Amino acid sequence: MTAKSDQPLQPFSRPVGEWFSSRFGAPTDVQAQAWPRIAAGEHVLLTAPTGSGKTFAAFLWSLDRLLTGEWEAGGTRVLYVSPLKALGNDIRRNLTEPMAEIGEYFTSVAQPMTAIRVESRTGDTPQSARRRMQRSPPEILITTPETLNILLTSKSGRRLLTGLRCVILDEVHAVAAGKRGVHLITAVERLTMLSGEIQRIALSATVRPLDRMARWVGGFTTEGRPDDPTYHPRRVSVIASHAPKAIRLEVVLPSKETETDKREPDAFWTSFGRQLRTSIVHNRSTLIFGNARRSVEKITRFINEAGPERLAYSHHGALSREIRTVVEQRLKDGELKAIVATSSLELGIDIGAIDEVVMVQTPPSVASTMQRLGRSGHGVGETSRGRLMPLLGRDLLEAAVVARCVVAGEIEKIEPISGALDVLGRALRDGQDIGPLPSPPPPTLRSGPPDACRSFRQQQDPQPPAPGEHRRRRRYDPTPPRR
Repeated sequence: MTAKSDQPLQPFSRPVGEWFSSRFGAPTDVQAQAWPRIAAGEHVLLTAPTGSGKTFAAFLWSLDRLLTGEWEAGGTRVLYVSPLKALGNDIRRNLTEPMAEIGEYFTSVAQPMTAIRVESRTGDTPQSARRRMQRSPPEILITTPETLNILLTSKSGRRLLTGLRCVILDEVHAVAAGKRGVHLITAVERLTMLSGEIQRIALSATVRPLDRMARWVGGFTTEGRPDDPTYHPRRVSVIASHAPKAIRLEVVLPSKETETDKREPDAFWTSFGRQLRTSIVHNRSTLIFGNARRSVEKITRFINEAGPERLAYSHHGALSREIRTVVEQRLKDGELKAIVATSSLELGIDIGAIDEVVMVQTPPSVASTMQRLGRSGHGVGETSRGRLMPLLGRDLLEAAVVARCVVAGEIEKIEPISGALDVLGRALRDGQDIGPLPSPPPPTLRSGPPDACRSFRQQQDPQPPAPGEHRRRRRYDPTPPRR
């Protein structure tokens, strides 16, 4: 853990420091702890409740170095990796406004300011924008773990990532426990082969244990001969906010009205929709979470059927990006009262101020509950207000346990995957600088794969079925065989 500096804005240039003081006043607890460490070039893991300014704490020092010209422009210097494409788009919008405001302070003190660009590179990026990035790389590049690995497999992508000074890994709790996290952290290691040692800044609101995650973020450096290297772990400073986050979490059962007229097939959901609609009307904006797409669509339907006005829209991964964007913007603009979502809105996508979060059925984990609850009262010093609404008896028991853990701040431990040889093999393969195939190609490529490289299906089913026949999977028969 680190101690808070008495003058956290001292490392910044005068225009940036004056802008921050006039716009926000005093830094938050996590910002005051982080900036001296980040300015010193240390690798850091920031953990603080949602809405405490973690992301801005990670970016402001890089913005200061770029705007003042301390870091050379004309190439990508900062790489931001987010597990969600939409989250990256929000970051780009949220950086553009502060840079415009800071420019006025540079003008007031007659200090030159370097023009910098922020671009997003994901699977949705048009080809014209990708070519423009190759010709003129942005100083700040926003991407996802999958796109980062794709960039590392091409020469043009590696040229784009040469010269980095800092990499920011956001919402690391969402990827660290799976193969996606292995792909991400191996890609970061490969970045050091292109840009040398770069500063690593990891962010999360719900990650435990901190020392284990710090080792995962830092990785290892090597010394000695390539055939007999010596490994040394990188030192990562853990910065945990001590400022308490005000939360108000209730466990609310469906109203007694839902128990009447059970002969009606939709009696429960009709009454439950009226109960949710009453809560929505009393709030300016409400975010309702469900654990599955089917339940999300059902909840949305019965909320809207409970009154003459359409109050809620669904939001999940099966909807197109354009529809999700319109729904998010309508809620942000105040044209929509509520959104019913799956985990698609669990992370910090900007949808404006949320008065209350309603979680229908208990989320799958305590960390997920805290992430969803944090969407309400997202600003600094605000209270996160939410309700857990269990539907079944066992769900009520889980809700009580989860609510107690949320109040106590007890989060599940994350154990990153180790020994992922499949990811290692892919990284070694993608790391090779493969040249063009000879002309004509080798016989093995012209005549098809050899027997040793046939697919698993070819090896298991070498004979095609006769005309009119179809192979079926053998059903499991619970009846024991006769003796």
